[in-house]
Amino acid sequence: MSPLRYLLLVLVLLAISGCATNGQSLSPSIDRITEEELARIMPTPVATLSLDDLVHLSKGGATAEQIIAQIKASNSSYDLTPSQSVLLNKQGVDSQVLDYIHVSREQALRNNVADEINKREKIKRTELERLKRQQQLNYYDPFCRYGPFGMNPYGYGAYGSRFGWGGGFSRQWGCW
Repeated sequence: MSPLRYLLLVLVLLAISGCATNGQSLSPSIDRITEEELARIMPTPVATLSLDDLVHLSKGGATAEQIIAQIKASNSSYDLTPSQSVLLNKQGVDSQVLDYIHVSREQALRNNVADEINKREKIKRTELERLKRQQQLNYYDPFCRYGPFGMNPYGYGAYGSRFGWGGGFSRQWGCW
């Protein structure tokens, strides 16, 4: 092929690829959470049954199910680091207890984040409904130009230059 054909082929491909995009990003915008909001969302660990108590219960012969039941009864939650988990395991705390501590912490985190997402979505839905109602009120307002037929019954467009009031203004006050 001649260089002119290659150039023509490249230009056609560029034109086609330019037509395929609309200039907008395909991914939706994400509302980021600030550090203050994250600190508010995160559950605060409350250890009414201390880590030393867990070690004493384990060394005292309590089973993993009994220790887990006491953790549940005392409403204790822990934010353990991996090194703390390893140390507790070396001190005799059963791995089932440690697994329960980690799983319950993760579940609390998920629940709090889900609650925050639901709260934000509810706010967005109510705002969207408010905007829809406002748009519908303006759409059916006989004094606004966006009536059912695109014109108002009192003149051309929105009190356009031919009829009615307004002296050529495209919109009167109050119509958004």
